[in-house]
Amino acid sequence: MFFGLTIEKLLLIGLIAAMLIGPERLPRYAESLARFAVRARDMAQGARSRMREEMGPEFDEVDWRKLDPRQYDPRRIIREALLEDAPVATVRTAAVAGAAASAAAPPASPPAFRAGEAPPFDSEAT
Repeated sequence: MFFGLTIEKLLLIGLIAAMLIGPERLPRYAESLARFAVRARDMAQGARSRMREEMGPEFDEVDWRKLDPRQYDPRRIIREALLEDAPVATVRTAAVAGAAASAAAPPASPPAFRAGEAPPFDSEAT
C-alpha cells in the first residue's frame, strides 16, 4: 500500500520531517495530517458504498485482484499473444466472410431528392 516503503524508511522520513518542521509547528502539522487521513478514509468508504449501491449484488462477486494493474506484465502479454495460434482460414470461413461483407455493404448511391423536397429529419436526434 505504501509503494514499497518499509517501516524503517517511514520512520526516517517522519524524523527528518519533525526536525525540519520544528517543535513549535509540529502539533499543527500532525493535526492537519490526521484530518487529511480521516477525510481520505471517509472518501474511500463513500466511494466503496456508492459503487456497492450502483453495482448492486454484483459488487461482491467481482474479483478485484484480477483487475489490479500491477499484475499485468507487458512482456508476458506480448509473448502470449505471439504464441497464440492464429485461426486458419478455410474455404468455408472465407465464403462466410465474403457473404457477410457483401451483406453489410452500403447501397451504391444515396437516395436522390427532388427539387424543393426537404431531406428527412429526425426530431429525436441530438
